[in-house]
Amino acid sequence: MPLPLSDVYVGQQVRIAYHNSEPEVRLRLLELGFRENATIRCINKVAGGIICEVYNTRIGLNKTTARNILVFASEQQPAT
Repeated sequence: MPLPLSDVYVGQQVRIAYHNSEPEVRLRLLELGFRENATIRCINKVAGGIICEVYNTRIGLNKTTARNILVFASEQQPAT
């Protein structure tokens, strides 16, 4: 069952299921590499957002955008 990207742990690797974003936001996310089945990793969570790594590039997203990206959690445990 997919969960919002905003709910993943720092260090966790996930796979994108789909987007619930507005069309223009969705298009920009696709341009940045946030495509279905793309593997991304949560690098850090900061007040108001999340920093992710997708295709060896770090990208910051605000919480609203991160909530609208639904992902499948991998079997890996969060980094401690």
